[in-house]
Amino acid sequence: MNQFLNFLTKTSVSAVSTVSVWSVSVFAIGQPLLLSSLFAVGGGIAAYSTTSFITTNLFLKRHGLSRKEYKYIQKNLEEANKKIKRLRKSLISIRNIASIKQNIELLRIVNKIYSITKTEPRRFYLAEEFYYSHLDSLVELSEKHAFLSAQPKKSKEMADSLTETRETISTLAQSVEKDLYDVLAKDIDHLNFELDVAKLTIDKKK
Repeated sequence: MNQFLNFLTKTSVSAVSTVSVWSVSVFAIGQPLLLSSLFAVGGGIAAYSTTSFITTNLFLKRHGLSRKEYKYIQKNLEEANKKIKRLRKSLISIRNIASIKQNIELLRIVNKIYSITKTEPRRFYLAEEFYYSHLDSLVELSEKHAFLSAQPKKSKEMADSLTETRETISTLAQSVEKDLYDVLAKDIDHLNFELDVAKLTIDKKK
């Protein structure tokens, strides 16, 4: 759901309702200004709440979700957003030249999965492994790597641990790529179908 447009719609309807109720109360009914203002505020609040209820219902219907499901998904997305911020902070702090490109690409994919599921919450169910497993592992390992990398002196054991952590993050990055593919699988299948149709059309014309 586009939060800005949703908020703009609700506030616009609320503002129009507030002005309308106040105008009718003052000029048509002849109520005192204070009482009219109270009516207007009440009308604005009622309009805001009603619009919010309607827009949310339309959004849920369009995506085939119940309110309970949407609330559950929103809670998970809020938690995921906090984890992604931690992941971004730790990956950016890693100065290993060999890891920079991988970390940037990893963050891009993670943000893409989050962005898609936030816009289309139904797809959350296609990325459950990402949200319940892969993201947690990435955060834990990247923070561990960032902490060890920041130490001024590194023993052989620490160096080995850093190497193993980088390799595990690299493996997880591949898993996250697959998570993104799972989220986009239907779109890819649809695109391939459209391409096949287009090719058949071109072949017929030839």
